Amino acid sequence: MIRSLALLAAMLLAFGTAVTVRAAEAPAAADVAGTGRVMVMLRLGAEHYRAGGDYGGAYGDAMGEQARLRLARRIAREHGLNVVEAWPMQLVGVDCVVMEIRDGRSPDAVAAELTALPGVAWSQPLNEFHMQAAAPAPVYNDRLAAAQPWHLAPLHKLATGKGETIAIIDSRIDTSHPDLAGQIATMRDFTPPGRAAPERHGTGIAGIIGARAGNGMGIAGVAPGARILGLRACWERPYGGTTVCDTLSLAKALTFAIENRADVINLSLTGPQDRLLEGLIGLGLARGATIVAAVDAQNPRASFPAFVPGVVPVAAARLSGGEPPVYIAPGQDVPTTEPEGKWSVVSGSSFAAAHVSGLAALLRQLSRSGRGAASGLLLGPRGVIDACLLVGRTARLDVAACEVGH
Repeated sequence: MIRSLALLAAMLLAFGTAVTVRAAEAPAAADVAGTGRVMVMLRLGAEHYRAGGDYGGAYGDAMGEQARLRLARRIAREHGLNVVEAWPMQLVGVDCVVMEIRDGRSPDAVAAELTALPGVAWSQPLNEFHMQAAAPAPVYNDRLAAAQPWHLAPLHKLATGKGETIAIIDSRIDTSHPDLAGQIATMRDFTPPGRAAPERHGTGIAGIIGARAGNGMGIAGVAPGARILGLRACWERPYGGTTVCDTLSLAKALTFAIENRADVINLSLTGPQDRLLEGLIGLGLARGATIVAAVDAQNPRASFPAFVPGVVPVAAARLSGGEPPVYIAPGQDVPTTEPEGKWSVVSGSSFAAAHVSGLAALLRQLSRSGRGAASGLLLGPRGVIDACLLVGRTARLDVAACEVGH
């Protein structure tokens, strides 16, 4: 921490420009409360199993749509619920209908009641998920490349992530930021209608993964040559509040990422175990994607989806004894991009996960035969990640020089 602040102060004096810096906030415990909504998964007919990545919300043929809406409304009427939204989930063979509970019943109790109904594959609460960023630590900075935790220039001589597609499932990215302009290939929004301004968490994750390298400002992304999908499934609560997501928005974004053949999927978030999301993650892994997720350092064992089999679990620091093993990557006082053309210093396992997602793209580029390989083969045993050493195992690299930044 002292080294980072000293370096930032030196850069401030050298360049004479002050930029406001903020780090993303950690969620308060009170934010984890249930939403009062459930998701009802209605079984789809065979005609719905069609390939394609265009999910505009259409149900298909008019007769099938009306039949499913009638069923959903009847279930809602008979069980004291209101239909809020419906969305086809062809990948897992269900129509997902969100229903709001009109009285004080718990979502778990209502979901259990609905799961037993004919025509319902299952029902579950509409869960809420939180990004894993630490509390703010305001400082000032200008050019930050020298403060980045990994020495990227030697790595980028060998790989930049070119040919790999990384899906960032997060809040809205500032695509006009000078370090991100032209770096985001696709932007999609899967959240309920609301504010359209760029948001800190997604912009910070995008900077760590894909900020333009060698442009004389800011930082360099770990995989600046990758094709990046900016998939907004999360939103920042008003007045600089926490960044949250829900089951449906995440499921829509995951579906898009899988259908569009994302090689790496970054999930810098945690939440309760979720059957729909676990099924989609399993499909993504089966199709060869590397899926990276953050670990909640305060409650590692409850970190979903980090410990879904096949997912790469990442923390910013070593966990206490007895906790499950994880990958450890830079996530303390990390410089990255912030909306409005600014840069910030952030902390949290969200940003550690972003580093690993970028590194996974480099390793996949260098080892095309490693596409779809288990995370253990791609990244080695769980523990502290040495980016230079991992790249050096796949390509000709002076590891010692790389690690000291030469």
